[in-house]
Amino acid sequence: MTRHHTPLPNRRAVLAGIGFSLFLASTTSLTRPLLAQQDERFAFDFDSFSARMKAMAAAEHQPVTAEIPAAFNSLDYDAYRLIQYRGEASKWAGDAAGYQLQAFHLGWLYNEPVKVYEIEGGEAHPIGFGAADFDYHNAEVGAAAQAEAFPGVAGLRVNYPLNRADAIDELVTFLGASYFRALGRNNIYGASARGLVLNSWVDVPEEFPRFSEFYVEKPNEGAPLVVYAAMESPSVTGAYRFVITPGSDASQETVMDVTARLYFRTDVKELGVAPLTSMFLYAEANRGGFDDYRPQVHDSNGLLVERESGEVMWRALNNSAWLGNSYLAETNPKAFGLYQRGRDFEAYQDAGAHYERRPSVRVEPVGQWGQGMVRLVEIPAKLEADDNIVAFWIPAEPALAGEEREYSYRLIWGDLNPEDTVGLAYVAETRGGVGGVSGVENASNLRKFVVDFKGGELDTMPAGTPIDVLATVGGGVMRTSVLSRIDANGAWRLVMDVEAEPGATLELKAYLVGLGKKLTETWLYQWRPAA
Repeated sequence: MTRHHTPLPNRRAVLAGIGFSLFLASTTSLTRPLLAQQDERFAFDFDSFSARMKAMAAAEHQPVTAEIPAAFNSLDYDAYRLIQYRGEASKWAGDAAGYQLQAFHLGWLYNEPVKVYEIEGGEAHPIGFGAADFDYHNAEVGAAAQAEAFPGVAGLRVNYPLNRADAIDELVTFLGASYFRALGRNNIYGASARGLVLNSWVDVPEEFPRFSEFYVEKPNEGAPLVVYAAMESPSVTGAYRFVITPGSDASQETVMDVTARLYFRTDVKELGVAPLTSMFLYAEANRGGFDDYRPQVHDSNGLLVERESGEVMWRALNNSAWLGNSYLAETNPKAFGLYQRGRDFEAYQDAGAHYERRPSVRVEPVGQWGQGMVRLVEIPAKLEADDNIVAFWIPAEPALAGEEREYSYRLIWGDLNPEDTVGLAYVAETRGGVGGVSGVENASNLRKFVVDFKGGELDTMPAGTPIDVLATVGGGVMRTSVLSRIDANGAWRLVMDVEAEPGATLELKAYLVGLGKKLTETWLYQWRPAA
């Protein structure tokens, strides 16, 4: 079991960065004092908060200053995770609403303090955190915490009786730049979301906006949790609102309604809205390069895009030797997201990581987002500690200095099993291997792809019903294509042999039709054979 399976949130998200950097580029220059802490109560609402962030965008960005005691700044991962928030110190513990608010200590990679305020009755006031709220489990670090002035906190966590009324579970965390993540019922942490992506894997340095302030409304019983966050970076400021409804008996998924109001200081080469981050190491299509007892290792195994027309596209994820980019042009998409398909332990055989319990995350735009594209970035990875998958929306119109924009969308965290959510027959598995006839020597530039479709009308199709395949290969040649029904499990299996030149990038597409209509999702895949 690798170390990232501990409940410490966002470790891989922070480590991802640019080329799996061990720090966030935006946290290395700390030159100005924090904004003055307001010690008294003050009126708070989203519009006035947004106006303040807009006014801030008119001034030049200045990096934040933080005096972090050496005892905390020099912590490694293992030492940092020993610092744990004390459950009895949770804010709102014992309230009828059930939510409990905790904080993350500064240290290790998290060296930028954030401010946390509570909103009650339309007024906000600072929430005080201190060394007494933490168990350090290290005598030297604990002594430093008592001797030094408490440096502040790096992020927040909200717990809630998500799965059982008599047990408190983690519900959502905000930690590191603008990363956050949540859980549906019976999930454990996997994919993350971010507030914004600026210039990710383009020909200028990536910028990492950060949430610098959080305002949390004291919740009432039966009500969702509302969190506001201030975004700061050299190119943009922002005011965010998150309305978080935990999973329940009625709905297993946790829902976050997000409103992002953005104010641009400078032109942005590529703006990424509603970004998601995850890990895909290997599955049945690329496991040959991994000497591992586990059949699959991933937090997500596909990008799902639901188009305005109703077409559902499933882009199976890949992890090849070099960077992969896919741009899916869309107009007013209904949804996109990083999904984890396969909820059986046998598919993973990892009793520690439990990849079968990692949540899918679905983005549903609110209103008309217009023209743009969903971009998928696949970064080469050799370790499951690396978040190497990024997906986000790129609006067609670039963001310019002095401009302001608002995006609203819904994030849904949970199992999102295709049998319950897709309607059409869905892609159950993507497999790959050496092309040609098994058992004999075949051309090295021939690759076999095997796609299993299940569900929908395929499961009840009368015997003998004609079903056709529509398949294309961009950048290569389709040598053979065979469709058959597998009696052992009822799946319809498409087997394709595809030929490509070394170093080429191939775009594969396939779906099934019958009874005068489309029966399945559209399967997409990008194959990048080694040069």
